[in-house]
Amino acid sequence: MDTTDLRSNLASLHQQLTHNPALDAESRQLLLTVLHDIEQLVQQPSAGAALAAPAERHRVTELVARFDADHPTLAAGLRQLVDTLGKLGI
Repeated sequence: MDTTDLRSNLASLHQQLTHNPALDAESRQLLLTVLHDIEQLVQQPSAGAALAAPAERHRVTELVARFDADHPTLAAGLRQLVDTLGKLGI
């Protein structure tokens, strides 16, 4: 599997972040940081990035739990991101 689906998921999540005014500043920054880290993993694959990838997937999974009740659409997008990362072997 190539990274097209992953890039699409990331773009969709960025779009949701821009159009979700109910998200508090701390949560928004946390999400942006995680998404940026994942984008870096995709753009510059290396041995170090391969080791960091499972940690990033875990961070996204934690975010899903955090946002599930208050931001279900965002949580669904994050679940989709975790699934895509798994399909890529990350």
